[in-house]
Amino acid sequence: MVKRRRFLWGLGAFSSATSCALTSRYPTSSLISADSMSDSSQSEAAQVTQQKFAVNGTEDLRDRAARKGLIFGSFSGLDYDKFAQNSVLQSTFIRECNLIVAGVYATDTRPDINRFNLSSSDGLAQFAAQHKLLFRGHPLVWHEANPEWLKNKLNDPNASYEEVRNLLVNNVSTIVQRYAGQVHSWDVVNEAIEPGDRRSDSLRITPWFKRLGPDYIELAFWTAAEADPRALLVYNDNGLEYDTSYHDQRRDGVLRLLSDLKSKNVPVKALGIQAHLNQLDEKGNRRQFNPDKMRSFLQEVANLGLKILITELDVTDQSLPADLSQRDRIVAETYGEFLSVVLEQPAVIAIITWGLSDAHSWLIDFAPRSDGLPVRSLPFDADFNRKLAWNAIAIALDNAPIRML
Repeated sequence: MVKRRRFLWGLGAFSSATSCALTSRYPTSSLISADSMSDSSQSEAAQVTQQKFAVNGTEDLRDRAARKGLIFGSFSGLDYDKFAQNSVLQSTFIRECNLIVAGVYATDTRPDINRFNLSSSDGLAQFAAQHKLLFRGHPLVWHEANPEWLKNKLNDPNASYEEVRNLLVNNVSTIVQRYAGQVHSWDVVNEAIEPGDRRSDSLRITPWFKRLGPDYIELAFWTAAEADPRALLVYNDNGLEYDTSYHDQRRDGVLRLLSDLKSKNVPVKALGIQAHLNQLDEKGNRRQFNPDKMRSFLQEVANLGLKILITELDVTDQSLPADLSQRDRIVAETYGEFLSVVLEQPAVIAIITWGLSDAHSWLIDFAPRSDGLPVRSLPFDADFNRKLAWNAIAIALDNAPIRML
């Protein structure tokens, strides 16, 4: 399965099952394909999405977040060379964000076993330092976005346990040490839960798991902590937002993993919730968002003494109405409803969108609209104009309780 982060770094689109949903007050007709909507159903959708999204004041998102003790940040969606050539994107980051995410996917950072290439993350780290932005790295250990040489090594029956272990340790320690003292947080292990693999602990049977067993997760965190004791070390996963049996299993699996790590004093400090919000599952069925379930899950994470970051926030508009007014309102409402719940939890310290502008959304390739219209999933449109999604995020930040970082 080719993953979204590989696309964002010029490696192609990927497939994922991540999510959040509109609540039951939205009619089913507002969530089916725009091509199949009747005039009456489009009118009904418009009637239930007329929230004004009025924003008080002129502050940008970074200042609204900071006023509440929160971090607002984003992922650029570009490698540094392209980012450096886009002055509008740079200025939007400087104005709106107090954190920027760099991708450190092994496909890019370790093209062969004897060589690291960290030029792109170096550039973003320098940009962050120059403009006083927090710097965040993602991901250190993942079963996707690995170069062919590493895939071959992990699948080589002649490669010893120690050889594979040293590869993981060397990759994590080299990258983390390079930015020690400069990084706010690392996604140390990404997407290690998969109930479909039918293990009692819900761990995903990844190539790292097959060669090193479940202890590869602990190993990654201990290695990162040794390389930079000051960085916030995060376990990051998807599919934690919906009221479905599958998402229930994923939440249970994540809680089980985090509880186990904490019981062993493994230095995991936070949970990252990806929050790629999407109203329909892969079969086209409506997903429901249950605020009470989300509150309960967040509280259980907080009870473990962990912080929480929303790490890859966006909204898929693939099956929403073609009409921009209706579509933008539904997207904004999806942002607002999710954030209004998660920001109630004091353990939530950061909101990070998976891109700022629709011009650089991974959904352009992963979830294009059948009518050919541009996707409108992020706070700014392709011309960097604020959308209702920006307003919804601003309102949620304004309404959030104050917390201390």
